[in-house]
Amino acid sequence: MTIALALAASVTWGASDFVAGLLSGRLPARTVVTCSQVVSLVAISLVVLVVGLPLPPGQWWLWGTVGGIAEGGGLLALYTGLARGRMGIVTPIAGLGVLVPVTVGLVRGDPVTLLLAAGIVLAIIGGVLASGPEIGDEDEGGDRRSILYAVLAALGLGTAMVCVDLGSRISGMHTLWSMRVASVGAFVLISLVLTSTWRLPRRLVPGIVLVGVADLGATALFSLATTRGHLSIAGVLASLYPVTTILLAWLVLKERLRPVQVLGVLAALAGIALVAA
Repeated sequence: MTIALALAASVTWGASDFVAGLLSGRLPARTVVTCSQVVSLVAISLVVLVVGLPLPPGQWWLWGTVGGIAEGGGLLALYTGLARGRMGIVTPIAGLGVLVPVTVGLVRGDPVTLLLAAGIVLAIIGGVLASGPEIGDEDEGGDRRSILYAVLAALGLGTAMVCVDLGSRISGMHTLWSMRVASVGAFVLISLVLTSTWRLPRRLVPGIVLVGVADLGATALFSLATTRGHLSIAGVLASLYPVTTILLAWLVLKERLRPVQVLGVLAALAGIALVAA
């Protein structure tokens, strides 16, 4: 069940990032992240009002707050990096955020066999290669600060995974709710400080809603995966979202897959098979 839930989270996150990438070409990254997070907050708040009251005891709110700020910052860094630099450089580096939950899980005592370790390593390598890394290429047109944004995205998104796991051991639903409250609150404060105005064209609203709902759904699936299995396994499989993103780009946008990306997809699938075994 853990494997199925984590892979479902990966596919959902990948689809969300694909749509968000399209939107980020027409809107500032901060607008895409903030508006989609607001959609997520409205959706999870309705769920809490219907089935989540009264609020349970425990420190789910603490992990949710830290995780929400980490995830919001990670997404903002990711979309900003994609806007400034090459996708083939930013995405693989950001994808290495999986090392955060894997490390925490292993330190915490997740059992590891030789077969499982091989599957985890192969899946991580496959996820990076599927992004189409170009780190060795000449990067004349991109902003080199995009690498810094990619590193920040990796740290933020990896930290958020750990916080989801810790909070979900108390209450997954309320952890997700506090994450969205924290991220939306932080972005609203930033907007007030910057005194900026946003313009969201009506034709892009459905895309924003889709990104917000998909991101929330993926996080919920990951939350369920971590409560039913080990963080290290769930983290690796859920972090294979670049595979979904590049396959959607191939199917929908007719983008050509580079040989290294095909190799990455095959390696990721082999890693999944070893983990499942």
